[in-house]
Amino acid sequence: MINNPLPRLDTHPALKKELLPHCRLAPGEIWVDPTGRHRVGCLDAGQAGDVAALTDGRRAGLAVHDPPYNLAAFEARALAEFIAWCRRWVQNTADILLPDSALYVWLGADQQHHFQPLPDFMLMMRDFDFTPRSFITMRNQRGYGTQKNWMAVRQELLFYTKGKPPFAVQYTDIPKILRGYYKSVNGQRTENMSRGKANTIRAGNVWVDIQQVFYRMEENVSGCYAQKPLKSIERIIAAGSRPDDLVVDFFSHAGTTLLAADRLGRRCFVMDIDPVFAEITIRRLEHFRQTGKSGWQNSHPFEVELQNRKP
Repeated sequence: MINNPLPRLDTHPALKKELLPHCRLAPGEIWVDPTGRHRVGCLDAGQAGDVAALTDGRRAGLAVHDPPYNLAAFEARALAEFIAWCRRWVQNTADILLPDSALYVWLGADQQHHFQPLPDFMLMMRDFDFTPRSFITMRNQRGYGTQKNWMAVRQELLFYTKGKPPFAVQYTDIPKILRGYYKSVNGQRTENMSRGKANTIRAGNVWVDIQQVFYRMEENVSGCYAQKPLKSIERIIAAGSRPDDLVVDFFSHAGTTLLAADRLGRRCFVMDIDPVFAEITIRRLEHFRQTGKSGWQNSHPFEVELQNRKP
């Protein structure tokens, strides 16, 4: 197995600078998939003109966004400034969505600082014509924290809609998430696992059946600091869109939304303000089409250009 991962690119500016000459997009530019189905822009989600350039007059039925929390990946900013920035890209999203559409937003809660920015974002969303539908929690198998607090193992996902978008019920691929739940049936004391005959259970708003991405997984894209599991994005897309529908993502990062959409037969327009992550997004789609692999496991997207670099 190749063992040559990249470090977190957001904390290694010198390495990012080294990668820039290998990126095909400069700020303001857009890559169009040779099949004509997808577009990747090196663009700013907070700029209405950039969003208009990416979508080119087309409207989406589903948006899946994973913004950097408090812009920590770029520079720390005051909470009010972060929310003002969120207001801009939410408005830009609303402007390009269909009357019947859905919006999903991954957003963290910093328990060291009054759980910001999650509650502040929720309050801000009251100013928009979106209906809150669910507050989803995805459980991580590997947590973080100290010996003086509960270990943090959750990721937060907000679900909003406009109008009446499609929603297809999704099922987990594990039988009966919860053991226990005893119930008397015909005088017999039965347990949850013994009553149901189905192999699966309908997914709820607590996701415990999705594996957190780590370096041993094929879908791992080293260098990306906030990669979401492919299965989680595929679940969202399968639930909230139909084949050939347009899905958008303004914070592409590891390119998971683009790859998930391609695998499920949807069109996808994504952007990232950083040329390196825009390039990673393109390369991940190309890598999948060439090899059938969803990531680089313990290697990385620039392994050819940096083949002599030591880990």
